[in-house]
Amino acid sequence: MTEIGGYVAGGFEPVRDAFSRNFDRDGEIGASVCVHVGGRPVVDLWGGEHDERTLQLVFSTTKAATAVCAHLLAQRGLLDLDAPVVEYWPEFGAAGKESIPVRWLLCHKAGLPVIDRELSLAEALAWDPVVEALAAQRPLWPPGTQHGYHAMTFGWLVGEVVRRVSGRSPGTFFAEEVAAPLGLEFWIGLPEQEHHRVVPLVQPFEAPEGRPAEAHPELAKMIDEFLGPDSLTMRALNAPSSVFVNAERGWNTPAIWSAEVPAANGITNARSLSKLYASLLGEVEGIRLLSAETVDCARTCQADGPDKVIVFPMRWGSGFMLASSTIGLLGPGSFGHAGFGGSLGFADPESGVAFGYVMSKLQFGVAGDRRSFRLIRAVKECLEAR
Repeated sequence: MTEIGGYVAGGFEPVRDAFSRNFDRDGEIGASVCVHVGGRPVVDLWGGEHDERTLQLVFSTTKAATAVCAHLLAQRGLLDLDAPVVEYWPEFGAAGKESIPVRWLLCHKAGLPVIDRELSLAEALAWDPVVEALAAQRPLWPPGTQHGYHAMTFGWLVGEVVRRVSGRSPGTFFAEEVAAPLGLEFWIGLPEQEHHRVVPLVQPFEAPEGRPAEAHPELAKMIDEFLGPDSLTMRALNAPSSVFVNAERGWNTPAIWSAEVPAANGITNARSLSKLYASLLGEVEGIRLLSAETVDCARTCQADGPDKVIVFPMRWGSGFMLASSTIGLLGPGSFGHAGFGGSLGFADPESGVAFGYVMSKLQFGVAGDRRSFRLIRAVKECLEAR
């Protein structure tokens, strides 16, 4: 049985039991989970290859951090989410994009999920070549008419608006205006001195050294048939030019950790992820990051229905996934973001719950999996029993 470390408040012991079952039943390798209620941590657990100081790359769970930066600028009156992007980024108006509002970047309606220009890994990590390519890119569909997950491009699109408005890169803005005031261990662009704390990701069909690989022939066949490299889904997930998945160590490459890829390379732990969401609901240690009015704007549904890129139905707010048949979260008013492989953060204003879950072993999916769903069910049971 895997040793579980950390803390649970009285009445939340079922969450520890569910967390332990993830190791026993789902082959969890290293993970942490944290839950805040009313701004106070009631669960803070880790196990396996994770300990109290572990950091983990969380893929698209990063998008929420980037969205928070945009909403913070809007709250300060520096950014109008309904204004055309060209008011802040004039070059963006090329190829018929002059009328796209900032909000459509946040809710995946801009029609820019892929980048046609061939780019190298060095160019992708350098920032400017990617945003220049996106400024020149022609939308794949009439903007505003459909939504399709901007799996990678979201970060450069929203991040460049943050940079133009604030004068700081999105990673720097997040570090100075969000992470530092809240005391978060959460980076978009990890300092080299923190690299030793990162636990490497384990791919869905890969086993860590010394352990047998799991066989998933049916799933592998489905992936090969329906998610080929030329499909819109894979082009969006692997933008630009598949440079990140084709890196020598993939996403376990330290140079990728240190760069700013604001859609996908956030590195954090469950405690900081949960604390970030708690600060969107109320004060945490005396700090509330976004007002209730700003949060209501962020979680107002902007797109609902089958997603053109990831096919299944999604509901999008402005930068956040909303509760739906695809991603249940805790209640109908919950908002948050999942990351490829299983990581998840969200807030539920009605119950005052904030939740963070990160792990090293990836499962195939972009909207959570049974490990996080099991933890959410346990949280819900604890709340109902109070």
